[in-house]
Amino acid sequence: MKQKIKKLLEDQLPLVDLDSERLYDDLDSLGVTTILMTLSEEFDIELDTRDATPKNLRNLDALVALVEKKLAAK
Repeated sequence: MKQKIKKLLEDQLPLVDLDSERLYDDLDSLGVTTILMTLSEEFDIELDTRDATPKNLRNLDALVALVEKKLAAK
């Protein structure tokens, strides 16, 4: 799951360091929106601005946890 998410986001955001522990700090609003839309479409989950928190977007592991949580709630 982690590698799949990383690959998806690398394709969409090639200039963003997805291995950063401060991913959220490195993103602008377009980057955050791109992440939410990409993950929503790929995994058929609903992500919106309430999910765009520093905790959920702090690093790749946090993104994986967010996707897994949303998938489990389906």
